[in-house]
Amino acid sequence: MSFSIEKKDTFAGLKKHRFISTINMKLSQFRFDLPDSRIAKYPAENRDDSKLMVLDRKTQTIEHKTFKDILDYVNEGDSLILNDTKVFPAHLHGNKEKTGASIEIFLLRELNPEFKYWDVLVEPARKIRVGNKLYFGDDDLVAEVIDNTTSRGRTIRFIFDGNNDEFISVVKRIGLTPIPRYLNRAAEEIDKERYQTIFAEKEGSIAPPTAGLHFSRELLIRMDIKGANIGKITLHLGMGAAREVEVEDLTKHKMDSENYLISPEIAKLVNNTMANGKRVIAVGSSVLRALESSVSSSKTLNPSEGWTGKFIFPPYDFSNANALITNFHAPRSTNLMLIAAFGGYDFVMKAYKEALNKDYNFLCYGDAMLIL
Repeated sequence: MSFSIEKKDTFAGLKKHRFISTINMKLSQFRFDLPDSRIAKYPAENRDDSKLMVLDRKTQTIEHKTFKDILDYVNEGDSLILNDTKVFPAHLHGNKEKTGASIEIFLLRELNPEFKYWDVLVEPARKIRVGNKLYFGDDDLVAEVIDNTTSRGRTIRFIFDGNNDEFISVVKRIGLTPIPRYLNRAAEEIDKERYQTIFAEKEGSIAPPTAGLHFSRELLIRMDIKGANIGKITLHLGMGAAREVEVEDLTKHKMDSENYLISPEIAKLVNNTMANGKRVIAVGSSVLRALESSVSSSKTLNPSEGWTGKFIFPPYDFSNANALITNFHAPRSTNLMLIAAFGGYDFVMKAYKEALNKDYNFLCYGDAMLIL
């Protein structure tokens, strides 16, 4: 498997974009060849043993470290902002009524808990049509397809004789960890623990905030001892950042909305950290998108709760975070575009080229980047 579009050169076309203006950035400017060998299929043995690439925007320098070295870049009074969303077993295997054909769904969003309406992704999409009944487990759950939403998206209604808590209990019993398809393997026992951050609390995601996967309990304790503040927001990851960009003109791409929560306590922590001249370190693109979705006219952070379809790409003026921890992302992905907006297009693309040359691993179980 490869995310390649052009295979002549890993970063074909990067030179001609070296001094390119970021006023009208295009999808093709985020194209590069990602070999399958650079996609981590399993996590590192220890969470904080992953590689860490450190980008200093001021000096335009790159350092190569181990993730536990991140302590060297966090000072007393800095605030580390985490996403405490929790992945639930949203991957269900089932069969179609009458034909018995095997199908899969990924639960994306609960639309109505009383009537058990859900937005889902389906595989294979061509086989699942409005009116079809779907059976999951040993007929533990039955659902009816009631609408088409996208080429692979459907709205379904579960036919279940029980309350919502009982329904969710069945989903958790028969559902699988929704690891991404690019891993090219079935979910295994290790994924139940490692496809989840150690600080996951609020269930609602089909994917973890991958930058947070590198943190061990010991590392967070050492951060606390050093005098760093640890704060948590919530953004439930659905298809927002995962949805492929299909338009060359980035201004025409629409992100799927995702639910988020920023408490008054976190807003106060972030604003005080900024006022004191300390670092606000966003752990992951989901945190950065949540923070940027709740900015006041004076560029301070507001407490808020709701849905965000925030799509960030260069050029962009960030309001709160002044450091970012992230993973290495897929070509042409919205996450790569956000990283380029934060770190600078040329600098980030140079770093990605170096990451491939130095055997960094990419995507959910891959290595990490710190942008200062």
